[in-house]
Amino acid sequence: MIYKDEVYAIQGAIFDVYKEMGNLWQEEVYQQCLEIEFSKRSIPYEAQQPLRIFYKDEPIEKVYIPDLWCYGKIIVELKAVTKLADEHRRQILNYLRITKSRLGLLVNFGSYPRVEIERFAF
Repeated sequence: MIYKDEVYAIQGAIFDVYKEMGNLWQEEVYQQCLEIEFSKRSIPYEAQQPLRIFYKDEPIEKVYIPDLWCYGKIIVELKAVTKLADEHRRQILNYLRITKSRLGLLVNFGSYPRVEIERFAF
């Protein structure tokens, strides 16, 4: 498992947010709660940083904005839906390609009875 300690820390924060907030809020609420939790745990992160997309070395206007970039190497994408869909998985795979990151976590706070976390590794 790559980045074992970092993932363990991130997941601990995710579990605490879900335990405190449940599954009824919108994604933006979980984003803010998780940022607070990351700060309290000294987990380094950047939030909502735009990623440029290139076609044949030329930038295009469209940018992707992942929710969180942790430790400078792990993408964390948040959802608050009943069930994750393939479009959510494609989204995080695109983020991993753009950043050349090896690991992404797709987190669904909308699931019940527990938060859902899918790992994507290259």
